[in-house]
Amino acid sequence: MIEADVARIRAASHGRPGRPDPKAVRRAADAARRDSGAARHERRLTSGTIAALRAAGFERHFVPRRWGGEEGTFGAVLRAAAVVGEGCASAAWCAVLWAAHGRFAALLPEEGQKEIWGEGPDVRIAAALMPPSGTALRVPGGWSLQGEWGLVSGVDHADWVLLAAPETGRPGGAARVFAVPADLVAVRDTWNATGLRATGSNTVVLEATVVPDGRSVPLAALLAGDSTDGVPPCHAAPAHLAGGVMFCAPAVGAARRVLAVWSGWAQGAAPGRVRPLDRPSVQERLARSAAEIEAAGLLLGAAAGRADGGAITAEATAVNRRDVAIAADWLATSVDRLFRTGGAHLRDTEGELHRHWSDVLTIASHGALSLEPAAEAFARSLDGGADGA
Repeated sequence: MIEADVARIRAASHGRPGRPDPKAVRRAADAARRDSGAARHERRLTSGTIAALRAAGFERHFVPRRWGGEEGTFGAVLRAAAVVGEGCASAAWCAVLWAAHGRFAALLPEEGQKEIWGEGPDVRIAAALMPPSGTALRVPGGWSLQGEWGLVSGVDHADWVLLAAPETGRPGGAARVFAVPADLVAVRDTWNATGLRATGSNTVVLEATVVPDGRSVPLAALLAGDSTDGVPPCHAAPAHLAGGVMFCAPAVGAARRVLAVWSGWAQGAAPGRVRPLDRPSVQERLARSAAEIEAAGLLLGAAAGRADGGAITAEATAVNRRDVAIAADWLATSVDRLFRTGGAHLRDTEGELHRHWSDVLTIASHGALSLEPAAEAFARSLDGGADGA
């Protein structure tokens, strides 16, 4: 049923190559909003939302074209994830991570890529990369991998999982990334958060399994991006140049929806009472939050443009890290201000504003969006001391 729905929606799609179809993205946002209650209750996305996200092209967005993928842009996935985030930030979070992990899998050896995408580009890939966990021991033809990894978003729906583990048995062994079929891992139900509740960011456990060399790559190489001449920007970009843009994208949409819901409340009035929007203090909070949300979107759009432009420098990376951290802070500040201003009924834990508020604050707390390390990297870049990873 899901595959039939995907085929039907794709057949009606008229999006340009390398860019999600806007109509399919809007359908995904509508499906995510419609199913958000059930998804929060089950702490995982519904099959209807999963089908709509696939039809919108998130899974194939960064997949190499030789496997049928789009080799798309960061700007396009930012905009698409923000739209889905207006419906449900959990759905947007999983969607953008499935896209991002396809970008990482494109840096595996050719034989590993063929195993993943040989039958088509619409493959959902979950990942646990930072910090590395488990153990990886060199054996003939590959690696014996085992361990436990937490916070693996969307793993219940994944086809493959990328797992990072340190090499064991070698002094100073570096970490490597391994692609493992999802049916080989056991999923432990450990995700019970307030925000991003429907992402199913559970724990995976893998018993000792031999992973061939063709499905492994050094973690450092994966984070650095492909420096080969002629590769598309989406595969050349280092993790720090582009990763924060994608992490922050769902929060942009969720914050926009908070503003819309709150504005509806502020424009209403009980009989014989002044509208909240007519009070100067409320007007000021509206102006500040609306401006911050819009400014955050502009910062992220500019950061995506730098990542898509192919100019990979330490300075560009540092600026992007700075800007996405500031954008995340503005989004969290803006929705928190509106939440504290809204009427008591808007704070209902089952209400839409509460859901988006908790999602934005959860996203903003992610380590990849932390301001302190981003500020340090930016300051160091002024002296030429930041690296471009």
